[in-house]
Amino acid sequence: MIDLQNRDFCPDLDEIGIYIKNPVFQKFCTEIKTKYSCKEKIEFSSCTMERGWNVKFKKSGRTLCTIYPRELFFTVMVVIGQKEKETVTSILPDCSERLQEIYHQTKEGNGQRWLMIDLEDQDSLYDDVLKLVEIRRSK
Repeated sequence: MIDLQNRDFCPDLDEIGIYIKNPVFQKFCTEIKTKYSCKEKIEFSSCTMERGWNVKFKKSGRTLCTIYPRELFFTVMVVIGQKEKETVTSILPDCSERLQEIYHQTKEGNGQRWLMIDLEDQDSLYDDVLKLVEIRRSK
């Protein structure tokens, strides 16, 4: 078992997948990499709230999303800034109730909402996260 808090050992994507123990993680990563022709960047965060190894997907210098590994699920952070806000609020009524709750419960700071979305199933919330990533990419 890998230690995601060990700064001295950088895991690869497969090792992170083994840690998570959920095939939805590999499917999500493959979908992002294929759709946006980007590679993952595995980074160590010293942030006290989310300390440890995480996975970022960037395209053209913009972070599309950041993944925080957990056991049996993973958390996807998508930042909704001023550029994305109007589009996201327009599609929000068509999104799952859970995403609407997360959006409305996330406080806005400096014109941004840092949405932290837990994924463990390939359900409507999974599809919603892909929509948010698409909006990040297109802006």
